[in-house]
Amino acid sequence: MALVALKSVNKTYPNGFQAVKDFNLDIKDGEFVVFVGPSGCGKSTTLRMVAGLEDVSGGSISIGDRVVNDVHPKDRDIAMVFQSYALYPHMSVYKNMAFALKLRKVPKDEIDRRVRGVAKTLGLTEMLDRKPRQLSGGQRQRVALGRAIVREPKAFLFDEPLSNLDAKLRVTTRAELKALHQRLKTTTIYVTHDQEEAMTLGDRIVVMSNGLIQQVGPPLEVYRNPRNRFVAAFVGTPPMNFLDGALEKRGDSVVFLDGAGIELPSHPARAAALAPHIGKPIVLGIRPQMFALEPSGHSDAVMRARVNVVEPLGDTVDVSCSTTRSPHLVARLPARGNPVPAGQDVTLHVAMDLVHYFEPGEFGAKLML
Repeated sequence: MALVALKSVNKTYPNGFQAVKDFNLDIKDGEFVVFVGPSGCGKSTTLRMVAGLEDVSGGSISIGDRVVNDVHPKDRDIAMVFQSYALYPHMSVYKNMAFALKLRKVPKDEIDRRVRGVAKTLGLTEMLDRKPRQLSGGQRQRVALGRAIVREPKAFLFDEPLSNLDAKLRVTTRAELKALHQRLKTTTIYVTHDQEEAMTLGDRIVVMSNGLIQQVGPPLEVYRNPRNRFVAAFVGTPPMNFLDGALEKRGDSVVFLDGAGIELPSHPARAAALAPHIGKPIVLGIRPQMFALEPSGHSDAVMRARVNVVEPLGDTVDVSCSTTRSPHLVARLPARGNPVPAGQDVTLHVAMDLVHYFEPGEFGAKLML
């Protein structure tokens, strides 16, 4: 195991495109860190620079106490698992897992001990003599994991390893992967575009966009306290709703107005902190879970919306609504009693002590209240 440190890392391609910009991150020994963001944000490029598959244009990368910028990938003592399983089709599961150790001239008895031990951990013991074509997608992914684990590297690097699995198998394999890390305690960097995957797996998540780190922190901290509007929109399912408007002072209260009839009084404890922003453009962020059809016991405000689509999810229902200025609002509500009818107006209660306020723009900063 090892600490992985990235200091002012940059990646610029020959055509001038800068894929990663001034990336700074210290990953602790044994930590599971997830890089998450939309396609093209630079997360896989950063991972490939750690692996040595991409050259670093600027800055330094350290694994343990060694700067590895100029160290060949095979000498970095890391193991990488890709989106594709990349198994040798003509080799058995045993030989696939043993191959890298054989190349390193590890003694046969040690290879056998490691392969059989890891196979037992991953539930592959009965499959060691099978070829990859005889395995399901989930079993092939476990073989790819096992091939990495037997090497006993300083760090694991995962590049969207579950994206080829179906939804049910992704959930199962994700749980297996988390349990495995809790046993091995090996430093792990994991890349995904799936924010749910990032939230459930990571000790910390690194949210990226346009080659830049937008926020780093424990998953729940990032969810509850997004640094800017981009992070707020990306982390959380369904995504956060945003209303454009302005703040107005009314007596001792500060009220959010969208200019088309919606008036949402702020929580009393926030009025003083919001005062400097009165009269300025503002964006109100409301997570779908902050809506209710009845008073919630919070400092509620109410708004009217037209129901467009109702999506039952079992114990909850996602209700897509619209207002005059906001055509795409989603409320996640308990699925009890009669379903909310499409095509009708509803009164939504908003938990104003839980909403977020942002400056305008895609990356508008959150107002620290």
